[in-house]
Amino acid sequence: MRLFAAVVPPEAPVAELAGATAALRELPGADLLRWTEPAGWHFTLAFLGEVDPALLPELTERLGRAAHRHPPHELRFAGGGRFGDRVLWVGADGERTILRDLARSAAAGARRAGAAVDTTHDFHPHLTLARATGPVHLRPYAESLAGFSGTPWTVRRLELMRSRLPGGGVPGERPRYETVAAWELGG
Repeated sequence: MRLFAAVVPPEAPVAELAGATAALRELPGADLLRWTEPAGWHFTLAFLGEVDPALLPELTERLGRAAHRHPPHELRFAGGGRFGDRVLWVGADGERTILRDLARSAAAGARRAGAAVDTTHDFHPHLTLARATGPVHLRPYAESLAGFSGTPWTVRRLELMRSRLPGGGVPGERPRYETVAAWELGG
């Protein structure tokens, strides 16, 4: 199973962000971007890749412990950026230190359970909005998001998510995400 630990924002801030980013789809080159869907928006805390289902009992136990060690905390979608001209994202503001610590705990717990946690990138709280499928300059998109600051919301849960990659060969088909397990923070 292809798994990752994540924070999934509530519906109201997702709807607010969707409204704020709708105009981006009208910018030049927007047709060269594969836009993510609001229903799948999340902050990835630790990407685990392919995980043997036999590891699930220990993995869920350790992620549950990680969740209980960190309190609920406030975030908001804020600003935007890009990873080169490949990925457009919106950032987070608020109690980012707690979110970072939660990400570290989730990654450590997953490693102890035997999952091969992706360590190629330092944790940078962001939500991916779009990926380039052709040559497009993402700077104007990121600049359009620079002043965005959404309504605060409270992070209350850590979720273990499964990513099902498209297999049908249909152009534009996106991964499907489902929650495997979830834990309340600070429990």
